[in-house]
Amino acid sequence: MESEHQPALGQDTGTATSPPSQSPNPLVVSQRTTTMPVPAIPGRTPRRMGRSGWWLIVPVLLLVAWAIWYWVSAARPVIQYKTAVVDRGPVTTVVTATGTVNPVTSVQVGSQVSGKIRALYADFNSEVTSSQLIAQIDPAPFRTRVNQARATLRSARGTLVKSRALLAQRKLELDRMVSLRQQRFVAQSELDLARTNFLEAQAQVEVNHAQVDQAEAALANAELDLGYTKIYSPVDGTVISRNVDVGQTVVATFQTPTLFVIAQDLTYMQVNTNVSEADIGGVTEGTRAHFTVDAYPSQPFTGTVEQVRNAPISIQNVVTYDVVVTVANPELKLKPGMTANVSIVTAHKDQALRVPAVALRFKPPEALGDKLPPTVWLLDDGRLGPVSVEPGITDGAYTEVAPGPLQPGDRVVTGIESPEEVEGKELPPGFGMGPRFR
Repeated sequence: MESEHQPALGQDTGTATSPPSQSPNPLVVSQRTTTMPVPAIPGRTPRRMGRSGWWLIVPVLLLVAWAIWYWVSAARPVIQYKTAVVDRGPVTTVVTATGTVNPVTSVQVGSQVSGKIRALYADFNSEVTSSQLIAQIDPAPFRTRVNQARATLRSARGTLVKSRALLAQRKLELDRMVSLRQQRFVAQSELDLARTNFLEAQAQVEVNHAQVDQAEAALANAELDLGYTKIYSPVDGTVISRNVDVGQTVVATFQTPTLFVIAQDLTYMQVNTNVSEADIGGVTEGTRAHFTVDAYPSQPFTGTVEQVRNAPISIQNVVTYDVVVTVANPELKLKPGMTANVSIVTAHKDQALRVPAVALRFKPPEALGDKLPPTVWLLDDGRLGPVSVEPGITDGAYTEVAPGPLQPGDRVVTGIESPEEVEGKELPPGFGMGPRFR
């Protein structure tokens, strides 16, 4: 019964079958063709471009074309010149150096004898006067030496008295022998012996007299050492350094130990500074100098060059000279040992015709490598024109020029600045870098 429900070969279910036609191909049983679906190939998606895709491509192409045009057209940037005005004003040439603040007169007080410090009568910042007792070394050992020297002197004097008595005795014996010899009571040999004894006694007196002088000198030396146990101030001033304490033993065998350093007058100070040999030519005595110290950075101090010492100071083949600058210190703000940054004025003009120092160093690109005299460049209607000048003193920022072609109000070129540099300062990082890498 299953064959009743199956359609016959060449029949279409639900449709009428057309009569078969005669076909040369015996395998074709019907002229009706059936469209079969094309299977999709994995990994490939059919693309279709509509009108909306072209609207996205056109702006991109325009942007790329504009970028290429901008890159090619920016081949040579426009140069802008920096200028400054020629004017009149003060120009000061200074020499800078570093020095140390010191008292004008400082005395090192030491000890000529060795011993233990028994007492101190002065301390740091103490005001002392001349001949004032400031320290005491234990005098007991020195008193013993004085007593010993006195005993030696007394013994020498006693020996001298004894030798003088013996001399008197020898003189009497000699006179007696001379009288007896004249009377022919003694031989000549006895007279000669008496004369020899007299001469020996006379020489012994001289020896004893020298021993007395030696003992007196020893006593004076012992008394002098005893006096040296008291340390006195040699000048009026202020104690700025104390190097010993009570109970400390000082030894003055090979080198005098320094006990105190006394500044004679702290109201006048001096700055010892070293100036290089390249700058020493402009430094003369009487020149004004300004300096500052770290303790008062906003307060300048003014002094005068007191002395330019000729003794050279050579350190690692660098030659400098010591320059002494004196300064008043009525308020005692300056203290010994402070570091001073000194500026010594070597030349000054109030109304000098001046140009910026950088203008003398400027050269346009086309003049690089040429050896030119001191020249500044003027800008006139976008064109550069050189002007030879005669420079004078300089302070680093401005340079004096001799009166001549330049007049106050002229604008001299100090440098060049390209527009890309100006734009690069205003644009964010990463923008405007194209023309710079050309």
